[in-house]
Amino acid sequence: QVQLVESGGGLVQPGGSLRLSCAASGSIFSINVMGWYRQAPGKQRELVAVISVGDSTNYADSVKGRFTISRDNAKNTMYLQMNSLKPEDTAVYYCLANLRTWYSGPSSDYWGQGTQVTVSS
Repeated sequence: QVQLVESGGGLVQPGGSLRLSCAASGSIFSINVMGWYRQAPGKQRELVAVISVGDSTNYADSVKGRFTISRDNAKNTMYLQMNSLKPEDTAVYYCLANLRTWYSGPSSDYWGQGTQVTVSS
């Protein structure tokens, strides 16, 4: 069984910063791509940033230059440093990991439960 647990969300003023973490645990053989997604009320879930096992990254245009994604492969953990936050960044943030377990063949996508980020004065 695999679990992805996000942490680090909360309430922050515009211009502030937050750091999200996503820790993967369980019967993990290897992790491929990891990513952060977000979903605002009444909107579809959207990609925020992704990072490959070799640390190649890709960002949504709306967060380029403000957010930084990183990962610690030894800890099976991914991070999202969010700076210069704007009210439009308010959403539930979800982590995604494409990984293989010890008991399954092909890799599959696993999602965390989400963490709320609210940017408001």
